[in-house]
Amino acid sequence: MSPHLSVNSCRLDSFEGLHQAIRGSQVEVMQLGRGKFRGALSHVGIGDFSLSIGSFSVGVRTQRIATDDKLVIGMLLNAEDRVTHWSFDMRPADVLVMPPSTEHDGTFHAAASYAAIRLDLAEVASLFRGEPRLSDPATWISKSHYRADPSIGIASTRRLPLIVSRLARQQAALSDGAADFWKRAIVDAVTATIMHSLPPDSRGPLPSAIQLVRNVEDYLDKAGARPVHISEICAHFNVSRRSLHRAFDDVLGLGPVTFLRHKRLCAIHSVLRQSDPAAVTVAKVAMQQGFIELGRFSHYYHSLFGEYPSETLGGRGARARQEPGRHAAGISA
Repeated sequence: MSPHLSVNSCRLDSFEGLHQAIRGSQVEVMQLGRGKFRGALSHVGIGDFSLSIGSFSVGVRTQRIATDDKLVIGMLLNAEDRVTHWSFDMRPADVLVMPPSTEHDGTFHAAASYAAIRLDLAEVASLFRGEPRLSDPATWISKSHYRADPSIGIASTRRLPLIVSRLARQQAALSDGAADFWKRAIVDAVTATIMHSLPPDSRGPLPSAIQLVRNVEDYLDKAGARPVHISEICAHFNVSRRSLHRAFDDVLGLGPVTFLRHKRLCAIHSVLRQSDPAAVTVAKVAMQQGFIELGRFSHYYHSLFGEYPSETLGGRGARARQEPGRHAAGISA
């Protein structure tokens, strides 16, 4: 069974509230900028794993003491002025690795926001299995700074707060499998910049692409209705994302991310067709399958099935096609 999911958010009216800027870590904070401090802090907890997102209106100095034995990976979401961590100058969407039991200091010269995940170093072997460098704990024991690729990093800076907002509203309704999926999605968003910086896969030829795709399909069938993140597949089959993408593109003409999306959309379609509109909402079913931006989900759904999810719910799509004057759209159900 997957660990319990919890989401907590609060408003801050003083810099002292940032002493747990990263959940589980004690951080010493000093206000540098002049003016009334205003801020917000959110924590997502999934077992021992946590995501923290914070924002503040004035410059601050932060220091993490060396007694914290967890690995912390941080991302600068936004900043109005210069931000430095150790000797690294940070830009929005840049990623910072803070090894276990290592002191850390950062200076924010003005208003800023950040995200950070905190996990046990032993978890990286399973989370990143299939990526030889990232699955090796030795990769994470040095202070590191990764400059963001704009096409990747900016998407993550927008996605992470949205994940927190949606999870806060849906946490009581999420299954254990869905909670594990969102843990992987969070890790994926924070570490995408690191993943992008890896050199090309050079471990030799792939096993049969057709066989790999079939094995993945068998794995998904056994998973049933729960959502499966691409990092889970890579870990299970000990294959890198680049290799997995190459196999799916060769066999199916589309990447594994698109394939997984279609698989999840089909699962949602089946659930909606068999559900009572009085007892089930489209938003709840979509969230269970890992869709967080409901407008985009509705677009994907309509593109694949030619009808909106609210039409499918309870078989209304079939009735609408039999009654040409009717039209239902969107995800309002």
